Amino acid sequence: MVTQVEFAERRRRFLESMGQGVALIASTPVAIRNNDVEHDFRQDSDLFYLTGFDEPASVLLLTTEHAEQRMVLFVRPRDPERETWDGPRAGVDGAVQRFGADAAFPVAELQKRLPEYLQDVKRLHYRLGHDRAFDSVVLDAIDNVRARARAGITPPREIVDPGVIVHEMRLRKSEAEVETMLRAAAITRDAHLRAMQVALPTRYEYEVEAELLRVFRAHGAERPAYGSIVGSGVNATVLHHRRNDRQMQAGELLLIDAGAEYGYYAADVTRTFPIGGRFSAEQRAAYQVVLDAQLAAIDAVRPGATLPGIHAVALRVLVRGLIALGVIEGPEDAAIEKETYKPYYMHRTSHWLGMDVHDVGDYHVGKNPRPIEPGFVLTIEPGLYFAPSTPCDPKWHGIGIRIEDDVLVTASGSRVLTDGIPKTIDEIERVLAARQAA
Repeated sequence: MVTQVEFAERRRRFLESMGQGVALIASTPVAIRNNDVEHDFRQDSDLFYLTGFDEPASVLLLTTEHAEQRMVLFVRPRDPERETWDGPRAGVDGAVQRFGADAAFPVAELQKRLPEYLQDVKRLHYRLGHDRAFDSVVLDAIDNVRARARAGITPPREIVDPGVIVHEMRLRKSEAEVETMLRAAAITRDAHLRAMQVALPTRYEYEVEAELLRVFRAHGAERPAYGSIVGSGVNATVLHHRRNDRQMQAGELLLIDAGAEYGYYAADVTRTFPIGGRFSAEQRAAYQVVLDAQLAAIDAVRPGATLPGIHAVALRVLVRGLIALGVIEGPEDAAIEKETYKPYYMHRTSHWLGMDVHDVGDYHVGKNPRPIEPGFVLTIEPGLYFAPSTPCDPKWHGIGIRIEDDVLVTASGSRVLTDGIPKTIDEIERVLAARQAA
């Protein structure tokens, strides 16, 4: 897990990159679920990345303009009555003692104190438009400073997104971050293995989803990293199937896209397997094409490669397979140029992974695809989807396959963080056969 020593080092590097100025990052707003009941709170990833502080109604201020207060936290004060209902708070003292703030104040004092930190500051690092309610607080503070112009006091002349700096930092994972992601991956592995055990014919998708969630929490994950996709039969051809309410049948495939979040870091894994225990001839043939594409793409992950280049590797294998299956016509280059594969493979192969499942960080440098570097983590997730509307032999209809793993870029190549989850045909059928015998 990331320690306060590492959080402090992150802030040091952020301030060094920021140069002179002030940065403001507010917590995620609390969302009301129904009447006075709140949705589960998850801290803003950037604020957590720089502090480890996970309470709502908080604001981080980092500044190079104050000799003694480089990090200031505005937080909810201790309140015994509210803490009886909602649990303990760090409070002002805890923000200093436990989270390393040089100074801390009740968040109710933000509007009064913020103009003091913004006066005579040239540049403010703040993400305008992300939280319109908080935008008003910041803009009011700037107006407050501007009103002192006759006294020779000036407001910030520039407002820039702090993500320009912090998102670059988040792309490169430290040793502690990798260890945390490995733990998220291990929990996810156990959940997928359990899902394979319970995904029996006539059960419902939501029963499998419930087991995924149970294993996540039983092993210490705070929450799923995203809404779990449990799609059987034709639902496996819907990329973001969410209802998870269909009764599963023998002879169908089940596609599970689910990952745990542990220590604010996400895993993102997809596996596809036959509910009845054995692949049909068509399922087996299509599955092997996707697996070959995934393995080729993983093999292409190394420093200097690009996500479009990795995608091109996977795409060529998929297109070659679709031609061999008789689904589309060749030759390969013409099929790729004309995009005749698009009805069956319509998404990209990779995205960044970290604190957010679709993590931050630029995908391009200028107009060019960004070369990947050691410490980057990305997904590799090719697929094939034969929805009933696709223009192919109906024998393929209802087959949906995606295979996804999380891959760390290393100095010499790559490391699959999510290995240990069966994905070859023989491995899958062996695990399912043991399930049926149990």
